[in-house]
Amino acid sequence: MKTADVPGIPAPFVEQLHDDGIEELYPPQAQAVEAGITEGDSVVASIPTASGKTLIATLAMLSAVERGGKALYIVPLRALASEKKAEFEAFEEFGVSVGVSTGNYESEGGWLGEKDIVVATSEKVDSLVRNGASWISDLTCVVADEVHLIDDRHRGPTLEVTLAKLRQVNPSLQVVALSATVGNAGDIADWLDADLIDDDWRPIDLRKGVHYGNKLSFDDGTEREVRIQGNEKQESALLRDILEDGGSSLVFVNSRRNAEAAARRLSEEVKPFLNPAEEEDLADLADDIRDVSDSDTSDDLAEVVERGGAFHHAGLAREHRALVEDAFRDRKLRVICATPTLAAGVNTPSRRVIVRDWRRYDGSGMAPLSVLEVHQMMGRAGRPGRDPYGEAVLLASNHDDREELFDRYVYAEPEPVRSKLAAEPAMRTHVLATIASGFARTRDELLGFLERTLYAEQSTEEGRLENSADQMLDYLVRNGFVENDDGDLSATNVGHTVSQLYLDPMSAATIIDGLRAYAKQNSKSDYQATESAAGFQTYSVDTSDEDTGEAEGDTKVPKPTALGLYQLISRTPDMYELYLKSGDREQYSEVFYERETEFLGSAPSEYEEHRWEDWLSALKTARLLEDWADEIDEARITETYEVGPGDLRGKVETAQWLLGAAERVAGELNLPGTVTVGVRDAKKRVEDGVREELLELVSVRGVGRKRARQLYAAGIETPADLRNVEKGVVLAALDGRRKTAENILENAGREDPSMEDVRADASAVPDDPGGDREDESTTEAQESDQSQTSLGDF
Repeated sequence: MKTADVPGIPAPFVEQLHDDGIEELYPPQAQAVEAGITEGDSVVASIPTASGKTLIATLAMLSAVERGGKALYIVPLRALASEKKAEFEAFEEFGVSVGVSTGNYESEGGWLGEKDIVVATSEKVDSLVRNGASWISDLTCVVADEVHLIDDRHRGPTLEVTLAKLRQVNPSLQVVALSATVGNAGDIADWLDADLIDDDWRPIDLRKGVHYGNKLSFDDGTEREVRIQGNEKQESALLRDILEDGGSSLVFVNSRRNAEAAARRLSEEVKPFLNPAEEEDLADLADDIRDVSDSDTSDDLAEVVERGGAFHHAGLAREHRALVEDAFRDRKLRVICATPTLAAGVNTPSRRVIVRDWRRYDGSGMAPLSVLEVHQMMGRAGRPGRDPYGEAVLLASNHDDREELFDRYVYAEPEPVRSKLAAEPAMRTHVLATIASGFARTRDELLGFLERTLYAEQSTEEGRLENSADQMLDYLVRNGFVENDDGDLSATNVGHTVSQLYLDPMSAATIIDGLRAYAKQNSKSDYQATESAAGFQTYSVDTSDEDTGEAEGDTKVPKPTALGLYQLISRTPDMYELYLKSGDREQYSEVFYERETEFLGSAPSEYEEHRWEDWLSALKTARLLEDWADEIDEARITETYEVGPGDLRGKVETAQWLLGAAERVAGELNLPGTVTVGVRDAKKRVEDGVREELLELVSVRGVGRKRARQLYAAGIETPADLRNVEKGVVLAALDGRRKTAENILENAGREDPSMEDVRADASAVPDDPGGDREDESTTEAQESDQSQTSLGDF
């Protein structure tokens, strides 16, 4: 089918396709058009990577906008959202506006109502529905990219429930679901009332095979020699072979530590293939990577990048991953050694994909990866216009492995996608959200909504859905999030807040219990006990002084410490705790007894083995957050706790979110103002990574944790000081950086921020501004076979 013959899309887009050399649709794209994709009909497209899924989505969305509608593109990852937005912004040339939204789960995103196409993660779309975004009802087309992720136990239920809610709000909604690896695409199509496009056509050849000995055998029966030299590893020989052919390679391994080790080794294979100009580009890229973080991980990555390789895993900072992905797409980097996170949709095509590790530690032993996961990795191989072919290779160490790999992965179909909504955390979270957002006002309506999910479609056990829903209702009622008046359901005030904040109700219950217990245990006068609308026991005081949050009687309840609050939120299921390695139990037991009075809520006994381990794991996580808020260097934190900069930043972001939620919940419970102030200060400290005395300074744009400490050491403690102090003191404190000093003074509101003719007053600045403390948590980490970086969580 010619692109000019596609009905219902803007003429300028057809012209753009022609300018890009696209005058004819791929066969799966033509099938989608024939199925009514540009006329508002729903389609599930199960077609290989690189076969044109994005254009199918584009045709659906642009035709919907052309008919006066509004489109939503749902992606699984923030990085993919940014990538798609950049791609879709080309549509603005012919009047189609595009917006992207991925964070801030408390916002209803009103500004997105003005956009023709919205790109968002499934979690963000779910939160928009919970927060009552009015424009949701205007949607006429929704694209669900990587729909096979419904099978993922973490994010799958959110995508599933979100699609069910969107279809309930808009009964005539067009749904376009895309995936390369759905073993039961027909089931998904039946659930979504959609036509199925199931085609294995690919624009360039993708051969799948196994390397064993010196031979590479493919699924089409062909073989070629790839000889191993001496003690060389298989992946080294396969990389050198593809480099000689002018291609690049992705190598998938099963842990972060293995990714880093393989990248160091394989980058040596790349180095001889680089010319001087390429080496210069890579040196610049390495400098950019070092600027992202002062951690050892950042330095290690930069060293590998200088030789033309990289590693990629969830321990890297988001900026690290973006730099590596962009450089690989631009063919500056020739090899990436990655954990399977890189296979989750981000566009990183390579000539050859090497699946080195097809087993992963699952908590009890090494277990084979799923066919779906391995096929996702394989799909990264080969892109039209970039490679003449693609190859996906598994590595066998013996003849039996060779035969197993062909049978298990090369010839096999992906497993069926199964709903994970029945899992307790997902069910309790989405049952509350369904009630709080008005999708169900009675038990019958709740069951009716759940019947619209894939879980109901796939469930064969009589009464299982009803029993699961009733169990979750009972939990929500007992904890005061929902009221059940003889089958009539309504969320309490706190229940609404918890849903809007995107909290797991169990996280909310943990936070509420901790804050209530703290207020009660630390009350030095008799508070009037009252029942909140949610049914929680609260402690009322006069909170008339709203400017400071400190009421007349609040001083009788001391402010909770940052460590106590960090440990409280670390006990919630929404915070992924650091685990206890060898020697940690004794260390953190000592910390517990030394600082026992700071913790919120009752601690378990040491004899309650499992609960005590969980409590100490939360304490270890809290200590990491406390170190960050006490201005310990990032490099020392990542070394001490054996985490990557991405792990640290992820913990910090999660802590900000949970403490923000705790602050809101504290307001709902009418707790003493000092409790709310303590939560607010702990949140601000972890957000900026500073001690309490720097909170005012870091409120000035351009002043981060290091600059704030330098200014404070020079006697500059507040924004007002920045407006009045001698400019030479500011310039000296900021290491003579005039432009930086001018910007900071301007942001602080100084009338004349110019640094022209100003000389730095070095006498006002100490040689060592301080800010980095030593204590038991920052001693050198002990070696362990089970370091955080060797986890299989990628």
